[in-house]
Amino acid sequence: MMPAGPLMIEHRLIERMIAQMERQLNEIKKENGVDVGFIDVAVDFLRSYADRCHHGKEEDILFKALAKKPLSAEHKRIMEELIKEHVLGRGNASKLKEAKESYAKGNKNALSDVIANLEILVKFYPKHIEKEDKHFFIPCMDYFDKKEQAIMLEEYWEFDKKLIHEKYNNIVEGLEKQTG
Repeated sequence: MMPAGPLMIEHRLIERMIAQMERQLNEIKKENGVDVGFIDVAVDFLRSYADRCHHGKEEDILFKALAKKPLSAEHKRIMEELIKEHVLGRGNASKLKEAKESYAKGNKNALSDVIANLEILVKFYPKHIEKEDKHFFIPCMDYFDKKEQAIMLEEYWEFDKKLIHEKYNNIVEGLEKQTG
């Protein structure tokens, strides 16, 4: 398997979650209310899976390896765009969480912010994924020989093994900060 394979497999799960977010967005508009539990799950998914796990492998492994290669102008431009898009996705996930928290505290005006950020995310991810899948990942595999690709796949597996420990360490540290 090429290193693009696991990233593209992860895209399929992200697409499924985005479909659920779009379904929830339509429900929010119809019901004029937010299922705050769903938003918590969606934000956790975006932060933990889409961003930390998926974008983490892209940025910390693939993009770093590509930065050492003589990329074409097009591939360099696309990689820079993808990095900027990752920042945008992180920002909108944070804004969605803030809007949900405001709504949960009784600010009904925050409903429009929840809707706006969900709309941005459900429009953003399909385009972002298409750019990576169809215009970047596969062509960029040509920059690596078979040995480099095998090493990168091993780095992906090592990266993933550490994530659950990182996530729950961060949760406990956050709780400790809250309780002083």
